[in-house]
Amino acid sequence: MKTLVVCSGGLDSVTLAYKIAKESNLTGLIAFNYGQRHKKELGFAKLCAEALDVSYNVIDISNVGALLSGSALTDDIAVPDGHYEEKSMKATVVPNRNAIMMTIAYGVASARDMQAVAIAVHGGDHFIYPDCRPDFIKSFEQMQNYALDGMGKIKLSTPFLEMSKADIVNTGVLLDVPFIDTWSCYKGKENHCGRCGTCVERREAFDLARVKDPTYYEDTEFWKSACNV
Repeated sequence: MKTLVVCSGGLDSVTLAYKIAKESNLTGLIAFNYGQRHKKELGFAKLCAEALDVSYNVIDISNVGALLSGSALTDDIAVPDGHYEEKSMKATVVPNRNAIMMTIAYGVASARDMQAVAIAVHGGDHFIYPDCRPDFIKSFEQMQNYALDGMGKIKLSTPFLEMSKADIVNTGVLLDVPFIDTWSCYKGKENHCGRCGTCVERREAFDLARVKDPTYYEDTEFWKSACNV
């Protein structure tokens, strides 16, 4: 099944790309510049495409992203530190982000005669991001079946939908994913800050998976207090 992976360059989507490459037919990666402060992640998506020897396209929707105001990822709003939980991470919600990106990905997949679009939404995102939840995924796929009626049916592949971040780390180990070549931090600095919700979630996931984390964090100890370790 020829598959297009929506890849941010993060741990989840890079692991997904490696999984699709091994188990199916990875045809290409698509990434999005939506005006995020952590654009650095896009370079890691490119590294993934090069490692897997597939096509890579970055779609610039930063003009759209500028209209989706109110998020710490796109506005002059501080990215919150602390554990990956609803109270703090709600500030990082970009309205309809996944729906917009997935719609574009479906159009590209249809134009290129692909049979699937894959996205790395996972269980840890459900309580924060509405467009990562199972009901949304099911409804979105149905909507796209109507939108592309008569042009070929495209499957929405979400193998991590009910998995935890630690599960994804363990999956990545089995696939020999180069975790060092992935990016999670939302603050857009030179290194992972070690304090924002995504850094804390990343560090905690490696700990729960009992896998050595190769990531360099500016703050190496904060995650312990954030996670009550």
